[in-house]
Parts: sequence; structure tokens; C-alpha cells
Amino acid sequence: MNNSVLVIDDEQDIRVLIKYNLEKEGFIVSEASNGADGIEIAKKNIPDLILLDVMMPGMDGIETCEKLKEIPELQSTMICFLTARGEDYSQIAGFDAGADDYITKPIKPKLLASRISAVLRRKGGGEIVDGLNGEGAKEKSITIDRERYLISKSGNEMFLPRKEFELLALLMSKPGKVFHRDSIMNNVWGTDVVVGDRTIDVHIRKLREKIGDTHIVTVKGVGYKFED
Repeated sequence: MNNSVLVIDDEQDIRVLIKYNLEKEGFIVSEASNGADGIEIAKKNIPDLILLDVMMPGMDGIETCEKLKEIPELQSTMICFLTARGEDYSQIAGFDAGADDYITKPIKPKLLASRISAVLRRKGGGEIVDGLNGEGAKEKSITIDRERYLISKSGNEMFLPRKEFELLALLMSKPGKVFHRDSIMNNVWGTDVVVGDRTIDVHIRKLREKIGDTHIVTVKGVGYKFED
């Protein structure tokens, strides 16, 4: 079955060009010209991947991404920002919102298709966590359900953006073990994506806001570990 891609970009020429080239590579492509329409199309079609422009009038890409990540049915959908802006702060804001990758325009059609395929190969992430695939795995006060991208803390359930979930699942797979930053980066983001140095820190901060400050411990100069 061919993978489906939703392109959300306010520039029609870019949407047409991306759609034409991705369809030549076998992808099923839909499109939207703004964030609000893109969210409705995504909820209806549940694409495998969303290409999302950052700089859009009205609801920009960051806000659109945050709203997409709140929809339970889209927890397994990968999101790649597509933008002409390459500044570090834009990348940090994008990953903070829950994006899986960051592609800078302009990009050659073949390379774009290759990048999308690489991101889709990471979809599922089944290899990164021992004992957390399929059925929920319980670790004292926090329960994590990998199939539904859902965690429960003290009886309260919440959905997490994909990367936050996979980061927490990795740390919880071996409570007390210190995971080096390089290991976290390779396991959660993969070796085929380049992200900024602050990406892990941003996701750790978001997790601490949601599950509390005591569970994720910083080991200075090394990495992080999970404690219950």
C-alpha cells in the first residue's frame, strides 16, 4: 500500500510542484492551503506524513502542528516542517511543537522524496524500547501504552507528541540507567536526521511539565535517566 502525504502550504505553486513529484514516486498526495483546512483534511484522511509549511498567514505551522498533535487519531502521523527558514530558533520551535523532521526549501524533488521515505521508515519506532511494544508496560506510578501513544500518571491519561512519547518510553525501558545524549538522539530521532543540540533539552522540558520534575533526572555532562 502506498504511503499518503498531506501537504499544507499557502503557496499554490509549491503545493502543485510537491504533489506532482511525490506522486511520480508513488505517494498518495492531498493538499491544503492553510492550517485550519489541513487539520480537517488530516482528521478525515489520517495521512502517514504531513509536510507542513512554517510561515503561513493566520494559523502558522507551529500552531497547526501543536493542534495536530492533540488529535489522538494522528498520534502515529509523522510531521515534517517545510520552510525556507533555517535559523536554529525555528528548528527548536518546530521540534518543541512535536515535529519529527525539518526540511529546508528549496529542495530537489528526488531528495525530498528520499527524506520523506527516511522519515516514514522511522514510523513505528518498534526497535527502540525493550518490552514496550504492543501491550502497555507499567512502571510504578506511570503507565505507558505504546500502541495508543498514551501515558497514565496517578490515574490521569494524556496523549504525548510522538517524540516526547518515544523519549519517555526509552528512558522508562530501563529505570535508573543513564542514557547518553548520543544514544537518545540515535534511538529517538535516528541517524538520518540532523537536529539542533537543544532538541533533547526542549523535549525533556516538555515532559517534565507534564509528568513532574522528579521523574527525569539530569546527569550533567552525560545524559538523562528515569526515576519513579
